[in-house]
Order: sequence, then C-alpha cells, then structure tokens
Amino acid sequence: MNPWILWSAVSHTARLSTVLQILLYLPLTLATLSTPAFLLLSLLLSAHSLIHGTLILLWGSQALSVMQVPMHPFLLLVSFNAFSQSVHPILVTAASWWAKILTFSGPTYVAMEGLSSLLFAQKVGQVGKELADEAESYQFAILIASAAAYVVAAWWIVVAYPAAATSPLTSTLLGVALTAFLFLTVIGFRLRRTNIVESSMLSLFLAYNIWLCGFDQTSFLDPASSYAPLLSNILPHLQTLVNFITNTLPKPVLVALFYRLAILQFASRILPTIGVDAWESDDQGNDGWDGRPTSTLTRILLTYRQLIFVIVYSHLLLLDPASQVWWRWANIMFTLLLWSVELVVSPDGDDVTRKWKVE
Repeated sequence: MNPWILWSAVSHTARLSTVLQILLYLPLTLATLSTPAFLLLSLLLSAHSLIHGTLILLWGSQALSVMQVPMHPFLLLVSFNAFSQSVHPILVTAASWWAKILTFSGPTYVAMEGLSSLLFAQKVGQVGKELADEAESYQFAILIASAAAYVVAAWWIVVAYPAAATSPLTSTLLGVALTAFLFLTVIGFRLRRTNIVESSMLSLFLAYNIWLCGFDQTSFLDPASSYAPLLSNILPHLQTLVNFITNTLPKPVLVALFYRLAILQFASRILPTIGVDAWESDDQGNDGWDGRPTSTLTRILLTYRQLIFVIVYSHLLLLDPASQVWWRWANIMFTLLLWSVELVVSPDGDDVTRKWKVE
C-alpha cells in the first residue's frame, strides 16, 4: 500500500477522533459533574487547541493531528479528578472567568454567523449570475432552483410558526423579520444590487433560524436529567452507551454548531476572492494570492479552527433554551440590518463592487 495513502487515512481518522471526543466530552462533563467542571474542561481544551494551532502555524506537520489524540482523554481525566473531591479555589476562579469570557463574547459569534451567512449568500448569487450569463439553459435551471428554495423556505416557516411564535413578542419579531426581508428583496431588485439566487439563499437562512427558534423544547432538556450511572451501564452493554450518547448530546446545539462552523468555513474560503481583480491589478509582484490581507485572515481562521470549534460549542452548551431563542432572533435582525446597509451603501460605479455584487 502506498505510504502516503496510509498516512492520509491515519491523519483523517485522528482528526475525526478529535472532533468526536470534543463533541462527547464537553456535554458528558456537564451532565455527570457540574458546570464549573465543564468550564474547566472547556478552558483546558481551548488552551490545548491554541497551542496546537500555533504549532501547526509554525511547524505545519500533519503528525500533530495524530499526536494530539491522547490529549483529550487526558484533559477529561484531569477535570474529573480536579472535581472528584475538594476543588482548589484557583480552579473555581478560572472556571468563573472563563464563563464570563464565553458569555460576553456571545455577540461576536452572532455577528460572525450573520456576516458569514450573508457573505455565502452573496457568493452563491454571484456564481449564479455568472452561470446565467453563459447560457440560457443555465438561466432556466437557476430560476427553477431559486423558486424551489423560496417554496422550501415558505413551507419551513409555516411549519415552524406554531412553535416559534409562542408569545405576542415572538409573533411580532417574526412578522417584522418577514416584512423586512420582503421589502429588502424588492429594494435590492429595484436598485439592481441583488438577484433571486442571493435572495432565495437568505430566505432559507431566515427559515432555518425561525425553525431553530421553535425547536422542540423537549430537545432542550438538561443533559443531566437523562443521565444514567456511567460505569454500571456502558461497560456491560454497548446499547446503553449508544443511548447515553444520544441523550447526552443536545440536538439543537449540534444543529446550531454544525451550521455555525460550516458557514464560517465557507466564508473563510470566500474571503480571499473578494476584490481579487483590484488586488491583482495593484500588486504587480509575485506574492499572488498569499500576499493578500484576506488570505492571511483565512489562514489564521483555518489554522485555529479547532479553537473556534471548542469555544463556540462551549458557548452554545452554556446557553439555556430561552437564551438560545433570543440569540436566534438577534442573529436574524442583525443579518437583515447588515444586508440593508450593504444594499443601500454599495456604490454603483465601483469596479470591485460591480464584480462582486450583481448590478
């Protein structure tokens, strides 16, 4: 067997193992011990991810993904041992400060998710326009796909409405969001600064957030409420382990986590393409893509993606059901506000804007 293929399989398996360990260990600690123990583990995993990302930035070896696998069980054992008896005051203080950092950084996560979602929708709209300019057959396919996206979004909102609009305030917010989206779509069409592809993508984003606002409340139950004694159950029967994992991992948090990380990943790939023509015309050297500022930002985001994963996941686990719902509404309103500013402020005569946005 080719050594490169074997090493690639080992490396990818190690990365998958890292993701699964983090996904399980954090809610497991929250369910079996306490919130301070969970915060300590989150802090240790974040510190480890920061060191790991820095080593990748400086060294760049794929062996680091394999070498870090034993660290996560070790940090889990450290957290369990630290809170098995009397807890040192320093650990309690560190966990308390880490909780404050996670809480106060919440608006940053919302802003990043909203901005990334808008950036992704605009990129899809740009690609759709380029395809439509190539052939009329593409135009018909794009119209069908956009119409299907509108229909799916409308159906999604109708299905989610009874659970999402449970009070006069949430009903008002839903009405404001839908009205603002319709008005912004019409304004964007009138100013020729958007198209149906971008608008349909944002309609799906709006429907997703409304659905998550009305997610089945039984899925928001405290993981500790479904906890069964660990050793006496998972060792004898594998089925008990599966049930334990199913009940411990909060489904709404996993949905929000997957979307947030995926959209950040897409946005980090899109950032270097913004204004590429203007940059290439100004930069006559040989640095190319790697010399651009957005390329540096993308490299940093991808290098420290494990740290972002741990922090975002920890923040979502800390939120109670009501807080998750209100952050969703804040995300919707922020994204619509950002889109409105972008539609109104974007100049018509700017070459970069003309290339990036739809005229």
